[in-house]
Amino acid sequence: MSVEQEATTQESLQDKIATTVAAYVDLVASGTGEQIADLFAAGGTVEDPIGTPVRTTRDEIVEFYNVIANMDTRTTVLNWEKVAGDTAVFEFVLTTGTGGMNFEITPVDIMVFDDEGKITSMRAVWQPSDLKQV
Repeated sequence: MSVEQEATTQESLQDKIATTVAAYVDLVASGTGEQIADLFAAGGTVEDPIGTPVRTTRDEIVEFYNVIANMDTRTTVLNWEKVAGDTAVFEFVLTTGTGGMNFEITPVDIMVFDDEGKITSMRAVWQPSDLKQV
C-alpha cells in the first residue's frame, strides 16, 4: 500500500469513527440500549467507569445502556473529540432526569474501533463524585 493509499484509508477510518462517536452521543440521549449496542463490534466491551467490571457480552451492554434509556429525560452535548488511528477520546455532558430529580455527569470516553468504525472497546473516565444533582 502506498503512503497516499494508507493516508486515504486512515482518513476514511477517522471519518467512520467520527460518525460513530456522533451517533453514540446522540443515541445516549435518544436511543435504546439495543440501538447503542448496535454501534459495537461483536465482542465489543464497556468499562464504565474504568475500574468497574467490564461488560463483555451484548446482553450486558444492552442492559447497561437501558439504565440510561429508561430515564424520564436525558440530553447530551458533545464538548470535544480527538481521533487518531483507531481511537477516539471525547468529552460529553449527560443530563438525566427521573423522579423529579436531575443529574449531570461529564465523562471522558476512550473508544477503540475496528476497520468498519464499530466500537471494540469503550472505557469511561469519571468517578462517583463527578455525578452532580442539578
